[in-house]
Amino acid sequence: MKPPKTITTAEEELTMRKQPPQPPPVNSMLHWWRRWTVLVAAIWIQAFTGTNFDFSAYSSDMKSSMGVSQSRLNYMAVASDLGKALGWSSGFAIAYFPVPGVLFAAAAMGLVGYGVQWLAIADVIDLPYSLVLVCCSLAGLSICWFNTVCFILCIRHFEANHSLALSLVVSFNGISAALYTLGHETISGKSSASSDIYLLLNSLIPLIVSVLALWPVLTNPSSSESDTRRTHDETRVFVVFNVLALVTCFYLLLPSSGTYLASSPRWHFLGAIFLLLFPLCVPFLDYIHRALESCFHHHSSGYAVVNIEEPKILKSQKVNVEEECNTVRLGDEHSLGMLVRRLEFWLYYVAYFCGGTIGLVYSNNLGQIAQSLGQSSSNAKSLVTLFSAFSFLGRLLSSAPDFTRKKLDYLTRTGWFTISLLPTPLAFFILAYSPKTNQTALLEVATALIGLSSGFVFAAAVSITSDLFGRNSVGVNQNILITNIPIGSLFYGYMAGSVYDTNASLGRKSVVSDSVVCVGSKCYFVTFLFWGCLSVLGFVCSVFLFIRTRAVYHRLEFLNRM
Repeated sequence: MKPPKTITTAEEELTMRKQPPQPPPVNSMLHWWRRWTVLVAAIWIQAFTGTNFDFSAYSSDMKSSMGVSQSRLNYMAVASDLGKALGWSSGFAIAYFPVPGVLFAAAAMGLVGYGVQWLAIADVIDLPYSLVLVCCSLAGLSICWFNTVCFILCIRHFEANHSLALSLVVSFNGISAALYTLGHETISGKSSASSDIYLLLNSLIPLIVSVLALWPVLTNPSSSESDTRRTHDETRVFVVFNVLALVTCFYLLLPSSGTYLASSPRWHFLGAIFLLLFPLCVPFLDYIHRALESCFHHHSSGYAVVNIEEPKILKSQKVNVEEECNTVRLGDEHSLGMLVRRLEFWLYYVAYFCGGTIGLVYSNNLGQIAQSLGQSSSNAKSLVTLFSAFSFLGRLLSSAPDFTRKKLDYLTRTGWFTISLLPTPLAFFILAYSPKTNQTALLEVATALIGLSSGFVFAAAVSITSDLFGRNSVGVNQNILITNIPIGSLFYGYMAGSVYDTNASLGRKSVVSDSVVCVGSKCYFVTFLFWGCLSVLGFVCSVFLFIRTRAVYHRLEFLNRM
């Protein structure tokens, strides 16, 4: 009698896919649902803590209230980004303190940072410029701490699908500006010119969301994460979550249409909140779907097709894995010293610096760009919403490598990263050479392209850092990577502010609320041209990064199949 044939993990996974899905026992349903509430809580945190993206909505009022030049206003944005240079501290904090403690520490920093700025812009207190810079830095640091909390929640609770979880959660950071714009219009009215309410919302909303997210955050990670069936079920739920996120993205674009919701900010805002709450129902709907499907298959044969062929693994590949197990390679855990000695890290750093960071600085200057081209305050806020919505869409697209991995295995995550940088130089050259007749339309097109590109970069960067330099070190390594943001903000912001003030001094100016405003396309022409050339450099670096890391992704894919 022949001994029974051993079924490998790959064969077991194939068998599970052939069999009809079975719903989990009812007594474990609440545990299954609570696990997904962790992801929903992370989505809420990200959706309301991307407060740096609405800076351009209130920057003009801040400039006139404080009576500062464009260069000094840009230094305030730099100070906010400079807080991210200390973002690595959140990685160490998460290692020594409980996650809820880090969450509320971030909320407290945001409350103080934005709250004091609101008191200043509302003329409640008179603050020196240096203290405002400190508050901006504190607010920027709070964003990094919030991000680290979300990264850790995704990695701990969805280990097998952490890339899908990270891409989905980080994508919601892109809608913060749109949500805060809707909140501002709901409270102050759509035609209100006052923008100090933005700072008040920035200080209070993240704290309120942190309180609401506390119960899910306290959930312990599941001990059955490696279960093949559960991993397959998770992937299906992630698909539904991404579809809902896409619906949310297009819903937020309604202000640019002539719908009733576009003319009613209150109902529009309530609809957005509903879309953020609805994911809580998805795990229950998935359970009902599996229960019904199992009923239909109840009388079917109990046999399933199983691929009993042994996976063909080359012996040389096995030997290489054993020989290199003691060598730190790309994909292994990297300490800070190892990280900075990697050529791939610096290619990655420059590509991010000349790609996503330029997009962030562009969004910070969007209010002044629109003002220099003769756009009204309401049009500037519409541009902020447009940038936010397309940034959200770009972040959603960052999950494409996880869904197309088998069909497009030659196009790794770094390959998608390279493709995502293409729209940025195109957009800046469009802005630099746009004719006056189509200036408004081209400004919207370019803003959408930059938002799409930078959004993809911001979201994909977390997964790339995890893939190349270690999953467990992502909290520290990701914050080391984004030190390029304050550097880029200072460099690009100083350059843009200097060109702006120079053109204003040459007579291309007007005075608005005792503040000098540069008027005309020349105010940012040199800036757009320079940013476009630098973004080409970023694209070139990303191409080299893709070439150097293709083998790494193929090795990681091979190890996952073993």
